[in-house]
Amino acid sequence: ADAAEAGDAAGAVERAADDLGHLDILVNNAGIGVLGPIGDLTLADVDRVLAINVRGVFLASQAAAGRLRDGGRIITVGSCIAQRVPGPGATLYATSKAALIGLNKALARELGGRRITANLVQPGPIDTDMNPAGGPFAEGQSAMTALGRFGSADEVASLVAYLAGDEAAYVTGTELSVDGGHAA
Repeated sequence: ADAAEAGDAAGAVERAADDLGHLDILVNNAGIGVLGPIGDLTLADVDRVLAINVRGVFLASQAAAGRLRDGGRIITVGSCIAQRVPGPGATLYATSKAALIGLNKALARELGGRRITANLVQPGPIDTDMNPAGGPFAEGQSAMTALGRFGSADEVASLVAYLAGDEAAYVTGTELSVDGGHAA
């Protein structure tokens, strides 16, 4: 599904619930980054980033709220940039990721009566195709972490798996960082 398309995010959740017969867990993990000076950002940039990073998450979560079993999980992947912006050029991206903090807390309150948890994972520099550990900005990003390195997708996935499991049944409405100490 294309998270930028309003019907696609919710439609993907509905199709998954229909195909599986029920829904236990939603992981919101779509996101894009458009970086640059605020004066250079276009309305199209703003609309696309907010459509994918915020509206798509909201619509998928809204669809999931109606289909999740009691005790289900909503886990959203945000960014450490929502907590600490290390330099200029991230205004739009930081805005979109910060919006997820409020959405997550509201979901936790709204769905808590059904024992559905909502949590936000805040990754730091992670070695991905979009932000490779060997890329042009890697040295500076690694230097901003306490551990001096990029994280791996597996390290983020381990935190998501924990939040999806029974051990995290009392963890909700919170932000958990997997950022190598970026926000330390």
